[in-house]
Amino acid sequence: MGFKQNKLFGPKTYNNPSKDIPAGIVVFLVALPLCLGIALASGAPLISGLISGMIGGLVVGLISRSHTSVTGPAASLSAVVLIAIQLLGSFQVFLLALLIGGLIQVALGFLKAGRIADYIPTNIIKGLLAAIGLILIFSQLPYALGVELNESRLLNYSQDFFTGLQERAFLVFTTIAPGALLLSLISLVIMIYWDKTPLKHLKLFPPSLFVVILGVGLNQLFKFYIPTLYLDGVHLVNIPEINHFGSLFTFPDFTAINDSKVWTYAFTIAIIGSIATLLNLEATDNLDPHKRRSPPNQELVAQGIGNTLAGLLGGIPITSVIVRSSVNIEAGAESKFSTLIHGFLLTISVLFLSNIINLIPLASLAAILLLVGYKLTSFRIIKQMYRKGWVQFLPFAVTVIAILLTDVLLGVLIGSAVSVFFLLRSNFYNPYYIEATNPVNKKKIVRLELSNEVSFLNKPAIKRTLWNLPNGTKVIIDASFSSYVEPDILEIFEDYKDTFAKENNIDFNIIGLGDNFTPRNKIKIDRKHSQDRNDLKTPQKILNFLEEGNKRYVDGDLVSRRFQNKKLKDFIKDAPLAIVVNCIDMREPLNMLMNTGIGDLIPLKVAGNILGADLIDTIEISCRKQHAKLILIMGHSPNKLINYALKNTMSSSEERISSLLTPAISEGFFKPKELNAENLEDWTERLTKWNIEYSRALVLSSNPYLKSEILKGNIGLCTAIFNRKTGKIEFSTLSIAENRSKIIP
Repeated sequence: MGFKQNKLFGPKTYNNPSKDIPAGIVVFLVALPLCLGIALASGAPLISGLISGMIGGLVVGLISRSHTSVTGPAASLSAVVLIAIQLLGSFQVFLLALLIGGLIQVALGFLKAGRIADYIPTNIIKGLLAAIGLILIFSQLPYALGVELNESRLLNYSQDFFTGLQERAFLVFTTIAPGALLLSLISLVIMIYWDKTPLKHLKLFPPSLFVVILGVGLNQLFKFYIPTLYLDGVHLVNIPEINHFGSLFTFPDFTAINDSKVWTYAFTIAIIGSIATLLNLEATDNLDPHKRRSPPNQELVAQGIGNTLAGLLGGIPITSVIVRSSVNIEAGAESKFSTLIHGFLLTISVLFLSNIINLIPLASLAAILLLVGYKLTSFRIIKQMYRKGWVQFLPFAVTVIAILLTDVLLGVLIGSAVSVFFLLRSNFYNPYYIEATNPVNKKKIVRLELSNEVSFLNKPAIKRTLWNLPNGTKVIIDASFSSYVEPDILEIFEDYKDTFAKENNIDFNIIGLGDNFTPRNKIKIDRKHSQDRNDLKTPQKILNFLEEGNKRYVDGDLVSRRFQNKKLKDFIKDAPLAIVVNCIDMREPLNMLMNTGIGDLIPLKVAGNILGADLIDTIEISCRKQHAKLILIMGHSPNKLINYALKNTMSSSEERISSLLTPAISEGFFKPKELNAENLEDWTERLTKWNIEYSRALVLSSNPYLKSEILKGNIGLCTAIFNRKTGKIEFSTLSIAENRSKIIP
């Protein structure tokens, strides 16, 4: 198999005649009875189905740039054709409507209307394929069993297979043809186990073609040796006899050009045919093992030319057909050469090979389609869609059921409506991210961070949230991430600010919203933004930045952390701002407490805030290699670990946690005999502060590099205490090199 670029087969063509020729033969064998059956279901002359099949294979196959899609008479339009012929009065007038419809399709292609295919959800496409698979199974079972339905000897691919279901079920059990059943079983077994037998080495004979030839041979053997199994008459393919070449064609009646009904059906055929083609084209591309994409606009042009010729020469509407396309792919087709082969064979068969083609048992063809149907509707596909959740599975299931109960187009529209419902539902419940804080002795703060696009569909959710807020709340609408806000939403904000907010003592603010979004400039625009990282060049500026961030946290006036994180999405490439040493008892997120982005801070944790040699070396590495400019040693109040260590001291416990007090005892700051139940909490606070000062002094006294850089002002060192009750952090001033003897407890 070779890869090739050429104008005929499009930019990506896998030329492999050894696969394309057998696949074309198989598609021809499947398409032949389908052409006849759809013509019959459409109320049109049987030869019209064959004419459309030839045009679909040769003309559309040549113009189209789809690699595996096969075009032929459209089952989805059979009901439209049936009614149109009756209401228009003659088949010739209908041909005029078809010709005009084809020209409309060409215009749609040039207008690039094919883009609609890109908006069809994958679960709807898979639902279409699964429904087609079920239709194939149900419609082919009578032929596989040899049941005679309505005295038809044609393979009728009709969506309305539920009609007369009870009658069909009775016929199945009373009129089964043993020969058809036997041929079907043999064909299915051969195709299922083909790859496990030496037959798989027969490259020129795919299993589907093999079973057709085998079916003809076995049926001839039945004729001479087991007459009771022999199949004839309605159980075989039947091509109507062609007396001469001119009798093939019927021409449109151009005298009806002014009939409004002709134009009505022309547009109906164009619209339904185009949508059906785009759906089938998308489904076919999904089945393509090479996952090549077919240009939809080019396909509409090709289909339009095909339908124009069909109307001119006496055919019926054609579209890209998933049944034949899936058979084409299953047979191993690599390029549209197989489509051209199938169209050529249809032409030859009609003109010269009708006697040979009429020997093929319908049971052999039915077995091929049964296997195709099963693969399209396998339990594995259903299970796969179910695992994706109800949002994906329900539209898939509805599409399948709707197609079975109605037709392809209406079923897809119903399934798409369900999919759109879930989309709207998701949009309804996700217009914003909400965050609430409760600063001590201050108003409750509620932040609504709007999503990228906020439309009128989000009105109910936003109104429900705002109007249910309690009195005295501070509300911040953060539109930093919104590229578009519907004017209806802005009017809601304006009405809320001017009425409900005033009446209920609610402080209402909006940040990040451009002036062009503000209706009548009545909404207050808060322009506070995070400090630019380019300004954070010195330790003092970084410390100021952290102090301001904590103040915003305490006030509930946070800059969106998502905004900070978006700015720092490449934070690995940027230097961190500070190293923060805190106790393992503290689990509050540092970036939230100081309103920083991801990667701004390097957290180091140690029990009781007492640094050791390893952690001091880690701090040095962070400053040397990661270029952090501030060392912050932060304690917190209350510290449960230090409190627990003091309790152990009172009870004379030998637990290792008592080591948190060792430095203070060694320095003479803390004397265990002075501890009692009344001063336990006071000593907890004092020792928390003493430990962080001890660690600060240890950094200066034990690491020459850090001491030198701190003296030069290149690196900052400070301490802080975080109050868990208020959320406030008390920062010290930046330190200079000091002796340990000057530690202030």
